[in-house]
Amino acid sequence: MQKRNPARIVRLALAIAALAVVPAGSAQADTSNDTSQLSVTGGSLAFKSAPNVPSLGTLTLNGKAQTLTKQMEPWAVEDATGTASGWNVTVQGESGEGKSAVFKEYCTSEEECGAVGYVGSGKTLAANSLTLSSSGGAFSGLNGTTGTAPTHSCGSACNVDTASPVKVASAAEDAGMGSWQGESYGVSSLSLSAPTTVKALGAGKVYRVDLLWTLSSGP
Repeated sequence: MQKRNPARIVRLALAIAALAVVPAGSAQADTSNDTSQLSVTGGSLAFKSAPNVPSLGTLTLNGKAQTLTKQMEPWAVEDATGTASGWNVTVQGESGEGKSAVFKEYCTSEEECGAVGYVGSGKTLAANSLTLSSSGGAFSGLNGTTGTAPTHSCGSACNVDTASPVKVASAAEDAGMGSWQGESYGVSSLSLSAPTTVKALGAGKVYRVDLLWTLSSGP
């Protein structure tokens, strides 16, 4: 009868015990590499709501120089270009066929004048009669817009009915991106100077001016 080797039996027992303590989850983990990307395309630079000078009402002559005032209405710019180039807004009197760069006699009634439009040799007011003051005005971001806001340029009143473009607001480089609304203008932010030489108009006639607001890229 063959005798058992005690040393061999001990070694076998130890090997079985070592296998018993190997964790069940010791298999190598599976991995996979992944990438993602995003393409960005620029949009446009445009007035979201264009500047608008409201009607200035009625002037009753009294033999004295007078000033008519009105509040400038809110307006907004949308810069979706993604270039961070900044932008600026200018205003000037607009000339050309059927337009007048200064306040000029305008007929609103075909019945009274025979035709609606500017009177050929009609009465006028001097250029630079209308000014805009943005003192107290502000810009607020719309639709979740954040970042550096644009700034107003007419803390000292700017001429509106002028022959050359006048900058009224601007955004520096890296500013004004997104949608911004110019607002909170003072109740007298628009001011029209009426000297004693202003002439009265007949029925169906007013003084009217055409204004050109231009939004351009760059501060």
